[in-house]
Amino acid sequence: MTRDSPPQRTQRTQRTPLQKNYFRVLGVLCGGVFFWVLAQSQVTAQFGNKATRPSVVPPQGEVRKVILKHCTMCHGIDDYAYNALDRAGWLTLLDAKHENKFASMLTTSDRDVLLDWLTVKFGPKTKPFPRAYVPPEITTYFSDTEANALTARACVGCHNIDRVNDARFSPDRWRVVTVDMRERGAKITDEELEKLVEWLGRTKGTNPNQ
Repeated sequence: MTRDSPPQRTQRTQRTPLQKNYFRVLGVLCGGVFFWVLAQSQVTAQFGNKATRPSVVPPQGEVRKVILKHCTMCHGIDDYAYNALDRAGWLTLLDAKHENKFASMLTTSDRDVLLDWLTVKFGPKTKPFPRAYVPPEITTYFSDTEANALTARACVGCHNIDRVNDARFSPDRWRVVTVDMRERGAKITDEELEKLVEWLGRTKGTNPNQ
C-alpha cells in the first residue's frame, strides 16, 4: 500500500520594510476614510431636514400660455409664493431677477397678463409662504377623532370642511396646503401641523382606495 505524502507547508513570504510601511500607511488611510464617511453621515442626519417649499399650481387661460412661453423654460413658478407684492413691486422684482431686461423680454400685452395674475394671486393682501418652516419629527399620530376635531377647530373658520374631505393630495402637497392655511390664520402648532399632514396623507392621499 502506498502512503500519501504529507502536505507541504507553504513557506510564508517575508515582507520587506518598505512593504510593511506601505501596508501600515494604507491601513491608516482606510481608517481615516471610514471615520470621515461616518462623520459625514452623522452631519447629514443632523442637518438633513430642509425647509418646506411652496407648490404653485399652474394657472389656466392666457396667463398659462405666457408662463409656459417665457418663464418655465428657465425656472419654476413656486418661488412666486414667497412674495406678496403690488404691481409695481412685482415689476421691480422681476426686472431685478432678469438683470433689468424684463421689460424687453415680453410684449406689453404678455407682461400685463403676467403682472395682473401675480398681483391677484400673490398681491399685498395675500400671505407669503414662509421660508423657514422645517417639519419636526413626530412619534405619535392622530386618530380619526383627533384629526377631525382639529380640522373642525382650525379649518371651518375660513371655509367649509368639504374642501378638506373632497381633496386628495400627496403628504408633501398636504404640508404645503396646511402651512399656507396656518399663514392665513389657522391656529395650529408645528407638531399639530405635522400630525395633521400625516393623517391627511394616510386618509386623503392620492391612493384611490383612501
